[in-house]
Amino acid sequence: MKKLTSLLALSAACIAAPSQADPLQDAVKADLPSLTAIYRDLHAHPELSFKEGRSAGIMAAEAKKAGFEVTTGVGGTGVVAVLRNGPGPVLLLRADMDALPVAEQTGLPYASQTPGVMHACGHDTHMASWIGTARRMAAMKGDWSGTLVMIGQPAEEIGSGARAMLKDGLYTRFPKPSTVIAFHDSAALPAGTIGIVDGYAMANVDSVDIVVKGEGGHGAYPHLAKDPIVIASRIVSTLQTLISREIDPLESGVVTVGSFQAGTKHNIIPPEARLQITVRSYKPEVRQHLLDGIARIAKGEAIAGGMPDDKLPVVTLADQRTPATFNTHEITARMTDVFTARFGKDRVVPARAQMGGEDFSEYYLADTSAQALLLWVGGVRKDKWDAAGGDITRLPSIHSPFWAPDADAVISTAVEAMTTAALTVLKK
Repeated sequence: MKKLTSLLALSAACIAAPSQADPLQDAVKADLPSLTAIYRDLHAHPELSFKEGRSAGIMAAEAKKAGFEVTTGVGGTGVVAVLRNGPGPVLLLRADMDALPVAEQTGLPYASQTPGVMHACGHDTHMASWIGTARRMAAMKGDWSGTLVMIGQPAEEIGSGARAMLKDGLYTRFPKPSTVIAFHDSAALPAGTIGIVDGYAMANVDSVDIVVKGEGGHGAYPHLAKDPIVIASRIVSTLQTLISREIDPLESGVVTVGSFQAGTKHNIIPPEARLQITVRSYKPEVRQHLLDGIARIAKGEAIAGGMPDDKLPVVTLADQRTPATFNTHEITARMTDVFTARFGKDRVVPARAQMGGEDFSEYYLADTSAQALLLWVGGVRKDKWDAAGGDITRLPSIHSPFWAPDADAVISTAVEAMTTAALTVLKK
């Protein structure tokens, strides 16, 4: 009986004991009001690609204050902040800075003050979280060893910023990373949820322009002309067979004609038509098949329409492309375990690969011996998520003029997650 009484007393003491303090979580919570103020300032003053001077200045100043060596103007407006803390690996953490040419309609009290420009993709939450992570890592130097490189990247929205920073010596002028990590806020996950996908996470993005040539004439006498609108229409229809009949059904690909321009008047057959196409894929061989197929179909439909060799369509692949983002297995599996241990299995969920593009991919492709991870942090407010029943088709997506993430949840979760990831990679 005495033994039972002792066990009951011990059990009661354990139940009554306060939960163990979490220094990182407490520090993030204490820092959140400051980070929220920075976020709201950045949100109110968005800047387009390669024009992020004010945003870069805020990030650079905060990194300097935390004790980082800071270089600005890398790749245009890019920021590189380096914190050396003894021997060990080199970790790169990235945040993108640019906004979009979108007129904000959120109704927020701190809405954009720049007409026609908005942080509709949530890069303002990325920058605020970057600052919070820099503060935490500087304050916790006793807990890690190695070199931390934190970059503020311009021009992600046009797929050029990462290449610009690499071209400007990111991997030669500064410590070269063995691991690269970034996060993106998500309009498809509840606020505070972390989404991770192993393998391909974001798609190759290619832009193709086609000039379809014809012979202009009067609309009443089509037999005296060669109608490029008809030929272009056939091209548009046939392009869809690339996905439905030429690509393995278990692979992924998208061919979307986003622009079809031709003609000036009802009764005039124009001399040419123009198509603009976005092409999405993951694997290099699928990408190449789609691009080759577009050129083949354009030529074939023109020949079927009676066009001579000197008037076949001109197909141009734009130089500006975004390669597919690939999460390497080792770091993905490791961080999935680490985040699950910290946040609980309900807040760490498998994510689906997306057909959107992200030039974070460039950092891995510049050195494929590195480990790479792009993760998502959910930003949909709980009340909105519950009202929509988790149906994301009923919610604003990123790039929407109505996208307003639960910024406090995104920032606090991202700072805690990115700091945890950094401490894991740079563990003593």
